[in-house]
Amino acid sequence: MAAAGTAPLKKYKLVFIGDQSVGKTSIISRFMYDTFDTHYASTIGIDFVSKSVPIDRGTVRLQLWDTAGQERFRSLIPAYIRDSQVAVVVFDITSRASFDSTTTWIADVRAQRGNDVIIVLVGNKTDLVSQREVSAAEIEQRANEQEIMFIETSAKEGFNIKLLFRRLATVRARAAAHHPPPAAHRPPPAAAGLADDGGARVGDRHDGRAADDGAARRREGCRAGRRLRRGLLLRRINLYSKPTDNTHCRGQSAYGLSRSVASPPFCDTSFFIEPIL
Repeated sequence: MAAAGTAPLKKYKLVFIGDQSVGKTSIISRFMYDTFDTHYASTIGIDFVSKSVPIDRGTVRLQLWDTAGQERFRSLIPAYIRDSQVAVVVFDITSRASFDSTTTWIADVRAQRGNDVIIVLVGNKTDLVSQREVSAAEIEQRANEQEIMFIETSAKEGFNIKLLFRRLATVRARAAAHHPPPAAHRPPPAAAGLADDGGARVGDRHDGRAADDGAARRREGCRAGRRLRRGLLLRRINLYSKPTDNTHCRGQSAYGLSRSVASPPFCDTSFFIEPIL
């Protein structure tokens, strides 16, 4: 939780897309851990990591979504593109086919996000210069045609990896500063006039009641969750006590230790995991 008077850390979602074996996971691993794994393993489904990046206006949090390039996972990807701020389209400069596929990947991003997303074309594996099939001029031409950013990298040697993420963080932060969210997503402006001690606007009693009801439901949910957890804890403690009759055996069957209980939302407990929006 941010300290009082400190602005919350801005979070930006970056989705990595592209054909299989182009180096999406290797780029992320180099950025996150400064390592390169020579053993190839296909990404299964979607992987997620995050890291804070300092920029000229502070620090932002980059949420990196690594998608699988295999055809059988293609149906999953649009859902992750839909609410992204940046799409990183990766191809292998030693593979003409992966470069040709970038047109389709870019079209998929446009279909989900239109022009409300930053797209960068990344030509990876510059360390394999002797096997190069796509020239730098072709990459620049494709980027100009699509009106997107482009860069060449080598996850193996770490070439341009930090520069890629630093540029994306800076460009996205500047875009957010110049283009605030739509009115539907912005908090309503403060109404002119007085406010009561609870902060509710005078004359806005319906919203005030709705807010009070919502807070009451959350408090009641937390209390119910605590009661439930206390009850389960007592039951579990009883399981370890010495049985005096068959009741213990029946209780153990009814309340197994593997039983899991979900916490109600909005509770500040050790069971609560904040969703990533």
